[in-house]
Amino acid sequence: MGKVIIGATVSLDGFMNDRHGDISRLYPDFEALRKTEMLQEEIRTTGAVVMGRRSYDMGEGDLTDYEYQVPIFVLTHTVPEKKVKGENDHLRVTFVTDGIESAFQQAKAAAGEKQVTVVGGADTAQQCLRAGLVDEIHMGVVPVLFGEGLRFFAPLVNEQLQLEKIRVFESPTRTDLWFRVAK
Repeated sequence: MGKVIIGATVSLDGFMNDRHGDISRLYPDFEALRKTEMLQEEIRTTGAVVMGRRSYDMGEGDLTDYEYQVPIFVLTHTVPEKKVKGENDHLRVTFVTDGIESAFQQAKAAAGEKQVTVVGGADTAQQCLRAGLVDEIHMGVVPVLFGEGLRFFAPLVNEQLQLEKIRVFESPTRTDLWFRVAK
């Protein structure tokens, strides 16, 4: 089975968005980021995605141009009424209402030997960490300071995590770091 990877892009002071919920300074040129070898490798090695409901809602149910053309398992309490746009032979969306463990069982089965990439906010990542489901953490750090906003890591949940740095990728606009979670 492939590994489970969570991650986020954060400001240098550790925030996923600013105090108003804006993420635009973290992604000054998202189209350029999509073309990087680093993101293309992530896309090639991902066999399934577990997505938080808020992340799904940010795209308003339209996955037509979504970079991960793989099965997607959306964690939610209720299935949205609006039909998903962009489903095809590779990208199918399943709304999982019976918990994170169920979402990961389904995602791992769909991914086979490829990795399961978690796309979501801090809440989804924290659920994964608490459940002991994470093999690696991938953090993109952008040289901007927000001062306040949404943090990716919750202090009391993560203080016992032991991490091993396994990779660093530097570009002019960000530094990406990968860590293995010691189990």
